[in-house]
Amino acid sequence: MKRHYLHLWALLAAAFAIFAVASAFDMPTIGGHELKSARIAETLFAPREVPEPLADAPELPELAPAPFPAPCDSSAQTILFIGDSMLEGLSPRLAAYCDASGHELYTVVWYSSTSEVWGQSDKLASYVERIKPTFVLVCLGANELFVSDIEQKREKFVKKIIADIGDIPYLWIGPPNWKPDTGINSLIARHAAEGSFFLSDGMKFDRTSDGAHPTRQSAAAWLDSVAAWMPANSNHPILLVPPTAHTGRPKRTFVHQPNER
Repeated sequence: MKRHYLHLWALLAAAFAIFAVASAFDMPTIGGHELKSARIAETLFAPREVPEPLADAPELPELAPAPFPAPCDSSAQTILFIGDSMLEGLSPRLAAYCDASGHELYTVVWYSSTSEVWGQSDKLASYVERIKPTFVLVCLGANELFVSDIEQKREKFVKKIIADIGDIPYLWIGPPNWKPDTGINSLIARHAAEGSFFLSDGMKFDRTSDGAHPTRQSAAAWLDSVAAWMPANSNHPILLVPPTAHTGRPKRTFVHQPNER
């Protein structure tokens, strides 16, 4: 039964093919009457027409690149500045800028602290919740310049600090190297958002007797360099009016000792 149907379909396909080929040629005249072509060949093999594009089709707008550097945020800021003992030299100068610019400054000095110490603590998240800053400054890394296997030992803590800051605009000021480091600067730079890391390595500093900390005058010049860098390089520059006073005082300073956790 099935073979009978197969033979039938084969005969129908052959007849259709003969009819299609024949329709491609001039049709014969039988008994004075010209047979009309079914124009199957023309229908099957006619080239397809490509539609012309609409003359009035709207053009897609080009996406403008995100502006960088960003426009300066001239609004009054609540600034949280956290870090190690380097803040002793930086904070007074930053406070003078804040006084001249209408900002409030809160500093948290944790002596001998590192990214590991901050990353293992909830202090940063606690201060963010308490002070509700609109801008965060970080200065950490000086106590980690010579840590071996820095990537494995510190990466998760650097990421934790940035995560604790959340979506608040921030700037991480890198340590003032006095010798080549083992990778702390590149580690911070890789995880910080573009325009949120200031590389201090390579700057010239006058140092105190310990050979590590910049003198107060040199630390003030360091902060001046950060302020001068921000307008063209920061992803969220804030207004920092050059102050007439050399130093100022934060609205409040919180101090933590090395043995705290």
